[in-house]
Parts: sequence; C-alpha cells; structure tokens
Amino acid sequence: MATAAVIVAAGRGTRAGGGLPKQWQSLRGRTLVAWVLEAFRVSPLVDRICLVLHPNDMDLAAGYLGHPDVQVAAGGTTRAASAMRGLEALAAFRPDRVLIHDVARPLVSQELIAAVAQALEQADGAAPALPVTDAIWRGGESDVAEILDRSELWRAQTPQGFHYDKILAAHRAHCGTPSDDVEVAIAAGLDVRIVPGEERNLKITGPDDFARAERMLENMMDVRCGNGFDVHRFGSGDHVMLCGVRIPHSAGLVGHSDADVGLHSITDAIYGALAEGDIGRHFPPTDPQWRGTPSRLFLEHAVGRAHAQGFRISNIDCTLVCEAPKIAPHAAAMSKEIAYLAELGEDRVSVKATTSERLGFTGRGEGIAALATVTLVSR
Repeated sequence: MATAAVIVAAGRGTRAGGGLPKQWQSLRGRTLVAWVLEAFRVSPLVDRICLVLHPNDMDLAAGYLGHPDVQVAAGGTTRAASAMRGLEALAAFRPDRVLIHDVARPLVSQELIAAVAQALEQADGAAPALPVTDAIWRGGESDVAEILDRSELWRAQTPQGFHYDKILAAHRAHCGTPSDDVEVAIAAGLDVRIVPGEERNLKITGPDDFARAERMLENMMDVRCGNGFDVHRFGSGDHVMLCGVRIPHSAGLVGHSDADVGLHSITDAIYGALAEGDIGRHFPPTDPQWRGTPSRLFLEHAVGRAHAQGFRISNIDCTLVCEAPKIAPHAAAMSKEIAYLAELGEDRVSVKATTSERLGFTGRGEGIAALATVTLVSR
C-alpha cells in the first residue's frame, strides 16, 4: 500500500517576524522545510513526498528535486488551494494513502506519522489532536460573555491522513476556505478518526514559538558518537578506492569488497554510534554475495539504519593514514561523495590525511589505515 505526503509550505507566515516566510527561517541551524522534509523522508511508511511551495519560491525547488522521492508543486492563494495542488501533483504516482502536513509543525515525530498512517486501515481519514484542558470563554475585548463546555473540544494538528482518492474528490467538490483538510473531509461525508496528538508537535506562528521549539529540541536531543578503524593491505592493481573516489596508483587494496578503507571506517563509526557492531555483522565476509561490493552500499545501509532509529548525521571526520597515494588533491572530491552518500552538507564532512613518519606497516607502504568519528543527533 503506497503512502505519499503533501507538505504545505506555500504561505508567507508574516506573523513569525524575522524578515522571511517562517518556512525559510532557521531552527537550530536548519530551515523549517528541512526539518519537516527529513521527518517524512526517513519514515519507512512514506514512499513519495510532494513539497508545495509559494510560486515566488519555485527557484528553490532544484535542491529538493535532487531527492528521487521528492517532487515540488506551486501552491495556490489559500492553504486549501495549496493542499489541492499537492494532491493533484501526486496523480501520476497514484498513492493509496496521503498524509497532509503543515510546514509550520517542524517537530512531528516518527511515532505520530506512523499512528496517523495506521489509523487509515479502519477509517476514511485520521488526524492528531489534543484535548482542550483550559477553560474556554466566549467574550469581547475585555468581558466574559459565556463559559463554553470544553469536554468535546480538541486542538487539531497535522499530519492529517486520508485515502488518496477520497480526499482528492472531496477537495475538488469543496467550495469555500476550509481551515484544514479534516473540514473538507467532513463536508464530503468521510469519517475521520482522532489520533492522540503530541505537545511537541507545536505549530510555529510567532517569534515566541521558535523559542519554544528550540527549548523542546534541547530537552529531546540525543547525541551519539561512534568511532571506526579499518586497514587494508596493498596488492596487485592500478588504482585504489578511497572514500568513494577512484585514485590511480601503482597497487590496489585487497579486500572482500572494493576495500575502500575510508568508507569502511565511516560505516563502522555509524554502526558503533548505534551500538550495532560493525560491517562484518551486517555483511559477513564469509558470504560470497558481498565479494567485490562497492563500499558505498555499506555506508548507505548504515545511514538508513541511523534514520530508521530517529537520528540524523551531524558530522563525519575521517583520517587516512598512508605514505601514498597523495590524498590532498582528492580530499574535496572525497568529502563531496561522502556528503552525498550520508545525505548531509559538505561543510559537515572532513577528510584529511597523515603519514606515520615511515613507521609501521603504513610507513613501509604495505597498506592504508583509516580512522573515522561520526556524530549522530536525534531529530
């Protein structure tokens, strides 16, 4: 059963201040768009994402279209129109289910995404909400006119999930300016299940909400550090693979895979931070199917394991120890390749080299060693 997500990020968000639409403002060094997009991309339940941007922001689409599971659509003049355009853009993908989420809620958890998606097995729609616990008054600017019964009142959140065909038809038939997609669904006669919401899934509206979100992230942060070390000896060949880059050399590195000592050390560092052993546990060297395997597949697996457990990679530091080949001319290309494989910015990847002053096996030119340190941070 295919599930897609529509991330509505086409508003201008002027109440948030800061001189930029709130989706482009920074929360702990990342835009709200980046936080939300990552949350849905790493969910094992989401197969496709449509990011809906303001028409004036479409020049920013190229960076997001670099992800094969992401497409971008231009939004409309209202939230409902933008949600509708996101749904229409997914027509070729034809998902069974769709989760519609406001970019203003950057701290959505994997548990909440899963709860909404799973609730669709028994209902036309599902949406998270929190019960109203404060007293509710109706009144004017200064006087209380009436006390309202709060026993059946809920604070609505997103993502709001639906069977794709039903919510698409509901949006096409709806007139007016609904406050959210649940209103559209109810007007079409769909049943919508309430899923317990989360206090952390706050909506950022004003400047104070950014401060609240910052405090929440500080309290929720789980930081892991892992180290990796690997060695491969030289053998016959005319090149070596180091950190995903092919470097001409008078010898090759010997190993069951492509013997990329740099990627091996980084991969082991990620597994170490996750307390999941090393490459040998996941890809046993006794198994012939891994013979000659490109080491990028090992790194991609480790990165996927980190994402599945709710972590993002904060930075990678790799040191190569050898007398030859010279690493400096290739260090920038190595950083770029690692950044691509690990899905993070090049400014968060360090590749450097040192010799062992002609001491030991590396000093004698018998092989190459690599050490890596990786930091994982919970989302």
